[in-house]
Amino acid sequence: MKQTLILLTFLFTFLLVNAQNTVIKAGHFFDARNGKMLDNQIIIVKDGKIKAVGTNLKFNKTDSIIDLSDSWVLPGLMDCHVHITANFTYRNLQMEQMFASESTALRALRGSVVAKQFLDHGFTTIKEIGNDANYATADIIKAIRYGWIQGPNIMYAGKIIAPYGGQSSGVNPEHEHIWNFEYIDADTPDEIKKAVRKNIYNGATVIKMVTGDNGIYNAEDIKAAVDEAKKYNMKVTVHASGGLAATNVISGGAAAIEHGFGLNDEQLQLMKDKGMFLVGTDFSYDNWYAYGMDAATATALNNSLVDRLKRAYKIGTPMAFGTDIIVDLPALNRVQSSLKVLETWKAAEIPASYILQTMTINAAELLGIDKERGILEANYFADIIAVKNNPIKDIEAIKTVHFVMKEGEIIRNDKE
Repeated sequence: MKQTLILLTFLFTFLLVNAQNTVIKAGHFFDARNGKMLDNQIIIVKDGKIKAVGTNLKFNKTDSIIDLSDSWVLPGLMDCHVHITANFTYRNLQMEQMFASESTALRALRGSVVAKQFLDHGFTTIKEIGNDANYATADIIKAIRYGWIQGPNIMYAGKIIAPYGGQSSGVNPEHEHIWNFEYIDADTPDEIKKAVRKNIYNGATVIKMVTGDNGIYNAEDIKAAVDEAKKYNMKVTVHASGGLAATNVISGGAAAIEHGFGLNDEQLQLMKDKGMFLVGTDFSYDNWYAYGMDAATATALNNSLVDRLKRAYKIGTPMAFGTDIIVDLPALNRVQSSLKVLETWKAAEIPASYILQTMTINAAELLGIDKERGILEANYFADIIAVKNNPIKDIEAIKTVHFVMKEGEIIRNDKE
């Protein structure tokens, strides 16, 4: 019996050591650190991680070969501002109606579908930023982990922490606190700390606050959240447009400002000096129009975003890609609707290589996962995608995804 166990242990160890690798032949390879394309690279994957990258690497005949020699191979993309469980009717946003009519279970079902859409389109990591009822995304994350459904790696904010009222408007006193379906009222540093702890208890891995909608947080309020989150090695990101609200966020030491539509040059420079990220959610004209704006307003808002994006890039404010789409465009799914924001980046004449960095290495740095995701190097998770056309020539080539691998598992391979 003892000899049999020894033999089985030896065989298991032999098989483990000599386990088959996956070898990807990459005709064109995006070096996210330097923002350049390299040619004829080989990526060796084992046990969900990248084992080696380079030219002329040796591999075994028994290894599984994936030939992407005619493709452009990239790290898995990241979207740092999504709402996978929310969807509003085209040109008719009614948040309070959603609170009353859609259960957490329904929201989770929708979110599982949208999560799969993101993964299939090459987004292997997303930051779910809130507005998901009573922690619906926490259960989506569990379902992905259990293997019940497929979805990206999800960084999760839980409920949004905000001054009284969340982001609601016009709710009559008889329905006070209906917004607590998705928000936590927190109006003092102690209330903010308690809200951070509640979110962490319910599965949050990042903290989101809102300021400037129904009240403006002081810098001390922001710092209270930052200090509390830091105890758990988490970051705080804050929805703010501009003005005093944004200035207080910058002074309070948050990791990022979400949206930042009204940021001036001084604020953008302060963000650069502090290493604070802008997650710009730069809606296209079509996205603004879908949200219910008339044509003139949609055009003006889009022009304003083009200007702010140009200024942020020129100043050197760190940027991570985010979309914030909660209205699907006609005949398009969530990811296709979200990628309309690329039109704004192109109008601002941002180099495609930099846009790719905001979707990979920059996003990973903001999310605190830059030691494990965001680039294609040894010991990083094998989050790898391939597109049919060169995204350095035209960033919209990322819409031509035909291969997706997440943590070494092939999710999509259109050639098979």
